[in-house]
Amino acid sequence: MRSGDFSAHVAHEILVRLRERQPRVHAITNAVAKNFTANMLLAAGAVPSMTVVADEVADFTRRADALLVNLGTLDTERRAAIPLAIAAAEDAALPWLLDPVFVDASPRRLAIAQQLLARKPKVLRANASEFEALARRPADRKGAMDLARERGCIVALTGPTDIVTDGRRSITIANGHRLMARVTAMGCAATAVVAACLAVSDDALLATTSGLAIMGIAGEIAGEKAGGPGTFPPLLLDALDTLDDAAIAARLRCEQ
Repeated sequence: MRSGDFSAHVAHEILVRLRERQPRVHAITNAVAKNFTANMLLAAGAVPSMTVVADEVADFTRRADALLVNLGTLDTERRAAIPLAIAAAEDAALPWLLDPVFVDASPRRLAIAQQLLARKPKVLRANASEFEALARRPADRKGAMDLARERGCIVALTGPTDIVTDGRRSITIANGHRLMARVTAMGCAATAVVAACLAVSDDALLATTSGLAIMGIAGEIAGEKAGGPGTFPPLLLDALDTLDDAAIAARLRCEQ
């Protein structure tokens, strides 16, 4: 399979592999996202661990298959845990992902994110405002591709249409539902699902695209049944749990 050849079949193949292998994702994520993120990982077929305690986070990371570093609630405990977890992931040759939440709101947070980006995460997942603050360039396809080449990572620029690139190829995903923007922790959970996909695929571009596509399609299915943001989250968990190849093939909207 040539890198960049993305399709509904690829997304379903990675989802099947995820459910079969049940990879463990250690997620250092923000306080408001922990429960939802853990449930999304379980619904996808992965196994979550969430500790941020400095004297055990390295041990938990080493027994995981991927690491998520989310800067949401960047308190003292998480600031201490993040470099220890990344070092453990590097030692164990595990992929890790950076989600620079709200770096556009805090100069101190931005500085930390820039330091972490220099440690070469496998994937950077950011929305437009976060990307522009961190990359200091427009949040568009060219900006994403340029940053991916410079940093040697996958850049996932998420929004109404997601752009995923390794600097050479780019793929856009247009799946999702408006209610996904009205439920907290949705982006955090999506990045965790990407981490789970990355744990079962050697192709980071296809794994990242698959994770975002799977989340977007599950969101569409849930949104068609939901009465509003209150009923949407459990329906999303159900949709992700039961997602199959027919639904992915019928709904996937991508260009490459």
